[in-house]
Amino acid sequence: MSEIINESMMIETIRRHLPEILQYDPALRDYIMEIAKRDFASKDYVDDRIGRLINELRQERQEWDRKWEEERREQNRKWEEQNRKWNVQMEENRRIQKFHERAIGALGSRWGLRSERSFRNALAAILQDSFEVEVLNVNEYDHEGMVFGRPDQVEMDVVIRNGMTIICELKSSCDKAAMYIFERKARFFEKQHQRPVTRMLMISPMIDSRALEVAKRLGIEVYGQPEDVTAEAQSVEKCIDDY
Repeated sequence: MSEIINESMMIETIRRHLPEILQYDPALRDYIMEIAKRDFASKDYVDDRIGRLINELRQERQEWDRKWEEERREQNRKWEEQNRKWNVQMEENRRIQKFHERAIGALGSRWGLRSERSFRNALAAILQDSFEVEVLNVNEYDHEGMVFGRPDQVEMDVVIRNGMTIICELKSSCDKAAMYIFERKARFFEKQHQRPVTRMLMISPMIDSRALEVAKRLGIEVYGQPEDVTAEAQSVEKCIDDY
């Protein structure tokens, strides 16, 4: 028991007086440092080791930064290439769309013109053969530009019987401009042939609502729906019978 107490007291005495002893006894200090080196690394070694670890971490970070930068450039290159392909595809789609629009427009135009011609020929045949009226397809040159604002060819369909003159216009579609042109055609006919136009008939399945207002002001009779065309046929027949 006394040995444990003496050992504890000795350790406490060394701990208390050791700093002062080491300050005045360099040899003892070096001796203790030599013993400590066996289990603890020196300050220079620790500093060197920490420095190398920091350099390794710095190099590793720089390597990762380089790889991320390369990856970023590669992704940007891929996106630019993909965007270029998308732009090429979109331009091709627009070109195809324009081609289809022109093709459909041309087809619709040809269909409209042929439908107008077919209906005009059928109507002329019915009126001439069944009602003994004169149906004329007037095609004259407007030297003064009265109809179109400049000299041009003017075509219109005219139904004549017993002094009654009906100007007919058959169109696949009709807007305001077409309505004004039709009225000027009637005035042109009156001037050219010195005879008044009794009625002006616009027959079209597609008539702009604004064109209807123009027709009302100009005194043009409009027939767009099938029932309107039937009513017009009855009206023409009645007029012919009256004359």
